[in-house]
Amino acid sequence: MKTNKYVEDLKTKSAAELSQELVAAKKELFNLRFQNATNQLDNTARIKEVRRNIARIQTVMTANLKNVE
Repeated sequence: MKTNKYVEDLKTKSAAELSQELVAAKKELFNLRFQNATNQLDNTARIKEVRRNIARIQTVMTANLKNVE
């Protein structure tokens, strides 16, 4: 149920806000991968969660683009 609320929140955001959110998620994923490579990451499941959030953001962006056309 937590992801449904996250997706609904994404749907209410503008294209600029979504792209900012995407950039932030990609930066977080980079940092998590870096921490994982140096054995500093405790919660490795966070990598999977962030990857899925990136996919969700991209899906909402694509849906919004198709709705505009």
